[in-house]
Amino acid sequence: MYLVLEQAVSFYCCYGRQTIAFSSKRYIKSGVQTRKITIFTAMIKLLRGFKLNILLLLLATATATNSWAHEFGGNPPSIKWNQVNTPAAKVIFPKGLDSAAFEVASIIAQMNNAIKGTIGSKQKQISIVLQNQTTVANAYVGLAPFRSEFYLTPEQNNFDIGSLPWPAQLSIHEFRHVQQYNNFDVGFSHLLHILFGEGGQALGNDLAVPNWFFEGDAVFNETLVSPQGRGRLPYFFNGYRALWSAGKDYTWMKLRNGSYLDYTPDWYPTGYMLVSYGREKYGDLFWKKVTHDAAAFKGGLYPLQRAIKKYSGISFEQFRGDALNYYKNLFGAANAKAGFFRPETGRNSALINSMHFVGDEEYPAYVNNSTIVYMKSTYDHRPVFVTRTNGKVKTIAVRSASLDNYFAYHDGKIVYAAYRPDLRWNYRDYSELELLDVATEQERRLTKNTKYFAPDFSPDGKTIVAVQEAPSGKCDIHLLSAGNGKLLEVVPNPDKLFFTYPKFYHHQLISAVRNTKGQMSLALIDIKSGKADYLLPFSYCPIGFIKVMGDTVYFTATQGLDDRLFRFSVPDRKLYELKNGSGQWFVGNYEPAVNDKSIAWTSLTAIGYTITSIEKNQLQWAEISTRVPGVLPGMGLAALKRDTSSADLLSSIKIESLPISQYPKTYHLFNFHSIIPTINDPDYSIAVIGENVLNTFQSQLSFGYNRTEGYKSLGFDAIYGAWFPYIKAGVDYTFDRRGFYKGGNVYWNEFEPHAGLEVPLNFSQGTHLTSLYFGSDVYFSQTTFQSPYNKLFQSSNYTYLNNYISFGTQIQQARQNIYPHFAQSVSLNYKTAIEGLSAQQFLADGNFFFPGLSVNHSLVFNLAYQQKDNNSVINFTNDFPFARGYLAENLHKMDKFGVDYHLPLFYPDRGAANTVYFMRIRGDVFFDYTRTYDDFVDGSPYKNFRSTGAAIFFDTQWFNQVPISFGIRYDYLLDPDLFGGAGRSRFEIVLPVAVF
Repeated sequence: MYLVLEQAVSFYCCYGRQTIAFSSKRYIKSGVQTRKITIFTAMIKLLRGFKLNILLLLLATATATNSWAHEFGGNPPSIKWNQVNTPAAKVIFPKGLDSAAFEVASIIAQMNNAIKGTIGSKQKQISIVLQNQTTVANAYVGLAPFRSEFYLTPEQNNFDIGSLPWPAQLSIHEFRHVQQYNNFDVGFSHLLHILFGEGGQALGNDLAVPNWFFEGDAVFNETLVSPQGRGRLPYFFNGYRALWSAGKDYTWMKLRNGSYLDYTPDWYPTGYMLVSYGREKYGDLFWKKVTHDAAAFKGGLYPLQRAIKKYSGISFEQFRGDALNYYKNLFGAANAKAGFFRPETGRNSALINSMHFVGDEEYPAYVNNSTIVYMKSTYDHRPVFVTRTNGKVKTIAVRSASLDNYFAYHDGKIVYAAYRPDLRWNYRDYSELELLDVATEQERRLTKNTKYFAPDFSPDGKTIVAVQEAPSGKCDIHLLSAGNGKLLEVVPNPDKLFFTYPKFYHHQLISAVRNTKGQMSLALIDIKSGKADYLLPFSYCPIGFIKVMGDTVYFTATQGLDDRLFRFSVPDRKLYELKNGSGQWFVGNYEPAVNDKSIAWTSLTAIGYTITSIEKNQLQWAEISTRVPGVLPGMGLAALKRDTSSADLLSSIKIESLPISQYPKTYHLFNFHSIIPTINDPDYSIAVIGENVLNTFQSQLSFGYNRTEGYKSLGFDAIYGAWFPYIKAGVDYTFDRRGFYKGGNVYWNEFEPHAGLEVPLNFSQGTHLTSLYFGSDVYFSQTTFQSPYNKLFQSSNYTYLNNYISFGTQIQQARQNIYPHFAQSVSLNYKTAIEGLSAQQFLADGNFFFPGLSVNHSLVFNLAYQQKDNNSVINFTNDFPFARGYLAENLHKMDKFGVDYHLPLFYPDRGAANTVYFMRIRGDVFFDYTRTYDDFVDGSPYKNFRSTGAAIFFDTQWFNQVPISFGIRYDYLLDPDLFGGAGRSRFEIVLPVAVF
């Protein structure tokens, strides 16, 4: 039985993929981070070919995820950085974003002391980098190194995270993660910190404290200190409400780990419900005591569960059941409303309860009285635009990669905002308008290098209105030509509003707006002056998803425990609420569409977002005399009001102008934060990993020891990514190498400096994700014999180049797809000596992915070719993918053809002991054929190495948050293994390694 770390090519769609749990990073929301490297990529970069015990493996994973993240070197060198300093946080920001920096620093400084009593008093200053070049709305706090980044572009959906000013929202959520990490450096976690640096603490904290607490506690804090927060937003709880209303009582492990078959909420609402209930039931200091014991590993395994039992007096199983039941009962009355079924299908609760996830139907628009166009997203197909006529669904086109699913329709045309990364700088990306012709299915890009959101057509279809969110933080409404995307007009914004979902209303605009406090209203806007006529009083109730029909505005707004549909009559300024718009199994009313006869909208069910289409005469509207859509109840928890020193603290924050100084780009370049030991007997090594706060310089110091020869090695490697090419350099020194000569040992030392350039490029656009990187490294190797052997052997040196090109492209990938239906990954590598001797080696390796016989099957071909000098005296690294099962050598010439057929077998959705959870079991059958040419002892230069076999892979989650895939493979050798091993049958344990 062999253990194999196998570099099997894996692809993933960058949009909507959950972040990895052992990343030692905490985010404001899941599934949005677009450039996270996968768990096995990080592992392989540091541990390629090494056999580790589980502790070292997890340590390497926790640390490496940050060190090799794709954001490295992500900002162009033209950005100048400034900083403001407070005892709790150093805020680093691009020149010109002074107001955002002051806001973040002031909130943190004035909030810190008020809230830290409920988590702990330890404080270490953190560096917070404000990133303004990306269109992704997110942020994180991470260990290894200890830093935070705020991505300053808000999203359009006001119901998702809320309407608070975005820098404020990030501050009150993310700084709670800072306090968590500062105070979880205790006990065994602290010992790991001492032994392995910040990566050691990250490992200890992730093993002891689950991600649901990290995020639930942070969401509770944002709800406590602000007048809003996700704990007051119905949208945040919709997933659980949909499951409860359908009677789907999933196990705890399924709720925690998710499913390839069924919809499950993520750990954010789970965490909030458990954290808020704990504070409500057992007091505000309950979690401080629980997490302190857990991070210290008091009680051994499952320390958090043990601590909950210690301080609550009940088991964790009972505690979590009580917490979820509390909220289930709270929402029970809202879920029990009388309503109606969706007319097209007549689905009822029994049917929904028996069904798996069907798909999301979003943003309906009427083509005519019998046809609706909408977005459809399923687990086994890519997101597509579809039409439905009298129940018959027709696919129009696959949607380009986007940050959300919003689009607008008019007279056979669809316009939407598509995501496109910058060619070189990973922190800079764009939101560009795409125009799709429904009849021809042809799509063209209207704008380039823009940051547009929520576009819509004018009534005549000639003009497009869109929201621009500029890197400066300014929000504007732009009017563009629908024919060529040319900017026609910028609507003034004298009130400094943030606009969402603007629509044309005669010769004016109507938009949901946020003021500088984060309160929302519906505004009628004059295009020429920008003057806003506010149709509703400002409140913290989210408003959005606007649709204009004649003189009536339809929209969604929060009222109590629900997001409901409203209509507003502009001429007489009357507001109406839809009274019979919710069924028992439908949660929330969003994204209204209207025509002369009918109204359609989407609601969440346990099987996905579902469109309801109803004739107008069946609807019951009630006029609301208060003119206010509703209030935010805080979900009935007294714990939100009991802490009077912190409750609604955000409203009293005073933004202070703080001293600004320049932040040098070279500051603290060698920021060594973690220690990574590796074991691959007889080789032992330890590496000290470093990375600066701006993520432009990564470095590594290493020491190695070989037990067999007794030699020692020292090494240093560094890469600088702030310029267009990455600049790499390093040096390795090995001493006391030894060899046997005439009955005795000969000793020598080796000195190997190296340097190189690399250019990473991202050509992703539309429905394809494409990357190219190429570079060249020069290596100098000098061998010096020790005295007295230097009199017998002459020292030597040589220099060689390592040139490489790697290209990968793929179409988007659905959740259940094992691999994309079409993808290619090709790499070329050429090593050649340029001084001291003659040697060369060339390798070409490619993987090509195609669809199989069923939608989630994959057919994969591998082609490879390698050739080197027949008498080469340099033993270049051998990366040739030899036929599986054989012990391989680096031969003169090798050709490879391989084919795999991957298919899913089962979706167990089962786990054991809250430790391992099986999401999917999949199979692979393969055939490999390697043909080699070399000087073999039997005189025949050509040899065949053929193998076939099958593997079973297990896609699992460990500790309810760590995704790990592993497999067991059987190899049958069709030809003799000339380089070792007996028999034709081999069994291997395989850890696949993702390279994307």
